[in-house]
Amino acid sequence: MVQAIPTIPTKVTFDEFIAWYPEGTGCHYELRSGEIVEMPKPTGKHSRVAGFITVKAGIEIDRLKLPYFISKECVIKSVRDESGYEPDVIVLDERSIADNPRWEKESVITQGSSVRLVVEVVSTNWSDDYALKLEEYEALGISEYWIVDYLGLGGRRFIGNPKRPTLSIYQLIEGEYQVRQFRENERIESLTFPELDLTASQIFRATN
Repeated sequence: MVQAIPTIPTKVTFDEFIAWYPEGTGCHYELRSGEIVEMPKPTGKHSRVAGFITVKAGIEIDRLKLPYFISKECVIKSVRDESGYEPDVIVLDERSIADNPRWEKESVITQGSSVRLVVEVVSTNWSDDYALKLEEYEALGISEYWIVDYLGLGGRRFIGNPKRPTLSIYQLIEGEYQVRQFRENERIESLTFPELDLTASQIFRATN
């Protein structure tokens, strides 16, 4: 039986958002400055890209026996008590997940140090990934953040001119994100998965 979606309240705290969040509806929500936002259902191509990255990361974790795991669904709590985000892909560290007191009961991440990698696949609301979430993930101290812009939708100030499919990898250096961008057949370089043999175009072609 599909659960009815409760009425979306106005202006809530993070705790109220988690208490309200409906399970088993197939809908996903994020909290933005106290307002609950229903996330658009991903397109098939969006889902294929996220799934491809999940599989490749999972294979690497298993191959190297890394102490990481990929969570299907969780909410990252902002350093402020008014926002929470559900990334497309998140790789967590088994050794420090217990540092998040809300993990076991609520699947809530409060400590950025427990996140090895977070991935957002760009859709029409691209500014959220390049500005809002970039700032939030940096503030939380998440060590690596990928923005997978397989359609080249981002603003020119983010991906250049002419716009084209771009994978932006942000890595935390002395508390600030530094970015490297990969396109076409360039082999990506990841601190989380330094031996990952994968090019930007392979990720983009996952849509086919």
